Amino acid sequence: MNRIYKLISAFSLFFFLLFVSCQSIVDGLNVDPNNPTSAPASLVFTGTQLANIATQEGMASRLTTIWSGYTTGADRQWKDYFNYNVSAGVYDADWNLVFQATNANALIAIQKAGELGNRRMVGITKILRANALATGTELWGDIPYDEAGDIIKFPNPKFQPQAEVYTKLLTLVDEAIADLDAGIGTVGAEDIHFGGDATKWKQVAYTLKARMLTDTKQYEAAYTAAQNGISVFANSLYAPHGITTSVNENHYFSFLTNQRLGDIFAVGAYNVGLLNPTSTAYRGHAKTVETARFRFYYLENGVNTPGRIEPNTSSTATASGFFARNASFPMVTYQENVLTLAEMALRSGKGFAVALDHLNRYRAFLNTGGYINSTYLTSGNFKYEPFVAADFAAGGIENKDNISADNALLREILQERYVSFYGQHIGWNDERRTRNEPYGIKLTPNNGTQLPWRFIYSQNELNSNPNSPKPVPGTFDALAIYK
Repeated sequence: MNRIYKLISAFSLFFFLLFVSCQSIVDGLNVDPNNPTSAPASLVFTGTQLANIATQEGMASRLTTIWSGYTTGADRQWKDYFNYNVSAGVYDADWNLVFQATNANALIAIQKAGELGNRRMVGITKILRANALATGTELWGDIPYDEAGDIIKFPNPKFQPQAEVYTKLLTLVDEAIADLDAGIGTVGAEDIHFGGDATKWKQVAYTLKARMLTDTKQYEAAYTAAQNGISVFANSLYAPHGITTSVNENHYFSFLTNQRLGDIFAVGAYNVGLLNPTSTAYRGHAKTVETARFRFYYLENGVNTPGRIEPNTSSTATASGFFARNASFPMVTYQENVLTLAEMALRSGKGFAVALDHLNRYRAFLNTGGYINSTYLTSGNFKYEPFVAADFAAGGIENKDNISADNALLREILQERYVSFYGQHIGWNDERRTRNEPYGIKLTPNNGTQLPWRFIYSQNELNSNPNSPKPVPGTFDALAIYK
């Protein structure tokens, strides 16, 4: 792991300065932000990976967690954000992460790797590009695609309808899979995730494809894609982190403990109620014990917000929380893939038994500890016994309100997805996708009478690009895929 952390340390500074300064990090390397193409393919490739990590761990994580019931805004700006008082300028940096840092450099890496005949690097980079732009459209809706990333040729890129963007992203992922299948080219240490392992990247591509098909409610196709997705936890795409301050730490750890100390806690968070064994909303019962996962996610006696429950940044040998200093961050995971199979099986007509089997496969994974750090896995603190059909029948432990068995199973799958997607924006994707359905996660607004639907477009983009949408949609205007 030291190799990975050193790569992150060296390249993270180099990469971000590609578009925010002109200082030299690597001897002899031109990092003029207007001429980043002087870097070799391997460096631009690694930089693209780092930018995508920053994209997934930035506002895509922090703001969506306080808008989807995982955490709450405690102080200063984040208390305002929690109450939906967010201006367009707040999104400038994260818009740049998607379109300048990740997308533009991905295009350069694809071009350079293509010139070298390295289809494996091309394929991996297309997956990174798809991951970042999928996040972009999930948060903002209509975005530039065809004209994004070439500021010389397209200084004012046109925004394209969200449905069109999804179609193009799905095609991009299919191209990436074909590139990986070609077996041409090599990638090694420059890949900070998998060291160039084509099998793992191909599985990530299929799970990402299933995510986008789920977003757009193409449930049969999503199930088919997920069948080829991440098959074991070890093949999950996580962002690796280290212990060097402001260089390779977990981004949320750095934010909570240093950058904005005290701004976010978890008092009153919906997810806390589901996982806290003392809560009246606790989801546990004779077959489910959530104590370990609750303590992994949250610190009941906070240190960043003293005495208050907060996201767990504990970073010791005996207590390593979800947001520990060197905790890897989930991006595209086995958890997501198995739970997608469970939900899509039910929605696409595969039947109750097939969906239940997928859910029980996931529970078996959790029952061995799953993704929960081992420091919290003490005897009696976690249990995920397999469900049987009777548990979802009227009066069963998962159906005390006597709804249909299919709906009771769907409700449990959606709740498990929500709990498992802690820290990621995909939890908000699910909440919005199922908001108008009878079952799922039902949040109440943090303020007023409306729940937010979207991020506002970057103020810099609105000011500089005459092709920006007009009128400018607001926080409470639903994205096209949710209408």
